[in-house]
Formats: sequence, structure tokens, C-alpha cells
Amino acid sequence: MPSEFDLIRRFFTRETPGAVLGVGDDAALLAPTSGMQLAVSTDMLVEGQHFAPQDGPGSVGYKSLAVNLSDMAAMGATPRWATLALSLPGADEVWLRGFAGGFFQFGAKIWRRVGGW
Repeated sequence: MPSEFDLIRRFFTRETPGAVLGVGDDAALLAPTSGMQLAVSTDMLVEGQHFAPQDGPGSVGYKSLAVNLSDMAAMGATPRWATLALSLPGADEVWLRGFAGGFFQFGAKIWRRVGGW
């Protein structure tokens, strides 16, 4: 089976004339205005591959933000916003409450370090 990066390179890499750096790295770099760059990344964690089914929802939420902010750090970017991509087999409100708690707990730590986002 080809690796994730092989699949990206073979099927999803295209010319990106509006981007400073397109698909294939930790994040895409866009230049919305002259002299400014915006780093954008979305990584989705998959149960059984990135976390175990028995992992607590708070730790999964924490980790889902941490791995995406790690991509930003690898690009030398300072986080200002966060997006979330989530796929669920159902809406378990107890699990979602725990996940959101972990996600926002980690976000609050980063927010204090960078002076807000």
C-alpha cells in the first residue's frame, strides 16, 4: 500500500498559482496580502491508526489540536485560529463533551503562550 505522502503526490498535487507553498508539506502557505503569509493545515485523526478506541475523549480532543499546531510550528507559524475536521459514527454527547474539553483545554494553553488568537 502506498504511503500517505505517495498518495498525495500522485493524486492531489497540482499547480497552485495562488499559493506560496501548496500541498505536500505540513501546511499550505497562502499570501492573502502583500508581505503577509497564512499557514493552513487540516489533519484528521483516525481511530485505530492515530488513537486507540479506548482512549479517553478528552485526550483525543487534546491530541487532535496538538498535532495540527505541531504542523504550524514546523512551518514557523504562530497560531491565530484553529479549524476542526471531525468524522463520527454517531453523536455521542458525553464523548463529544469530553473531546471538546480536551480540544479547548489545549487551545487555552496555546492561547496564553501566543497572546491570543
